[in-house]
Amino acid sequence: MAVDSAPDFATQAALPPISGLRFRHFAGVSDYAAMNDVANSSREANGVHFITPLDGFSAFYDSFEVEHCDKARDLFVVEVDGRLVGYARTEWSDEPDGTRLHEVICFLDPAFRRRGIGRAMLDAVEARAVEVLDEHPTTAAAFFQSSASGDDGADTLFTQNGYTPIRFGYVMVRPNLDPASDARLPDGLEIRPVEEAHLRPIWDAAVEAFRDAWGFVEPTERDYELYATDPIQSDHSLWRVAWDGDEVAGQVRGFINHDENERFGSNRGWVENISVRRRWRKRGLARALIAETIDALRERGMTEGALNVDTENVSGALRLYESVGFRPVSRSTTYRKPIQLA
Repeated sequence: MAVDSAPDFATQAALPPISGLRFRHFAGVSDYAAMNDVANSSREANGVHFITPLDGFSAFYDSFEVEHCDKARDLFVVEVDGRLVGYARTEWSDEPDGTRLHEVICFLDPAFRRRGIGRAMLDAVEARAVEVLDEHPTTAAAFFQSSASGDDGADTLFTQNGYTPIRFGYVMVRPNLDPASDARLPDGLEIRPVEEAHLRPIWDAAVEAFRDAWGFVEPTERDYELYATDPIQSDHSLWRVAWDGDEVAGQVRGFINHDENERFGSNRGWVENISVRRRWRKRGLARALIAETIDALRERGMTEGALNVDTENVSGALRLYESVGFRPVSRSTTYRKPIQLA
């Protein structure tokens, strides 16, 4: 099988005997549309009700910082008979305690699963992550990290290759958008329409609120730019931000993914990016902002709401979301594996 012009890390993987299969370099923006199609088809096959539009996908990959993910070296695509059927990449970051995480991200067209391609992809991207760790060494512990949502094959692949599940998340759905009860905004706080000048303080408030969350990594300016220009979440009229004078106390940045709703024939709105800064916690603010977002989505014609949650969130988020009518519909698992250098 052809592996011509493949990156070094890809050639280290033993490819299964499938006619026309090859791993090759990322070719640039001309690959984006097929890559996005593969990612969306993969999520759909796993029962994940979320679609990335091409403009958002392109903006995400265009924003990569070479040091942490060099697309020319840290990303490869999978072809069968010249058709792009998968892709994989690695990207690294350091947690606040110095722990080094080398993300292992793989997407494969569902029609090509269970044929050994996923194992070859995992081997190849792990090999490249080890090279990256050698190029950017750390004295702290280093791990491969990946996740799986609704794919039993991926769960098996990770566990058979030394990965350990360390964290679980849910997608939760509220099957109706009836008004939530017992959700009054705390005294002294005010919800204001979002203006362009508010974007940075809203961002800064969310970063502060999440700094004590599991898996927090200090965001970069690249992350801010993605937040400020995200095409899915650009309708700021759906955001509910509570102010205490000139300070942001808490927020829910709701959105409607129109591509998703068109693909699945749904009317789902997302009640997401929920955060309350420490000084304003334990006062019912998150509940009030969730209720306000539910109302906003209902007024836009949505009939159900959804959100993601870390099931072990120390603030009790899971209990809060259940108390306002959200129920788990799918689970995701985060895996880690220690990186052993020779």
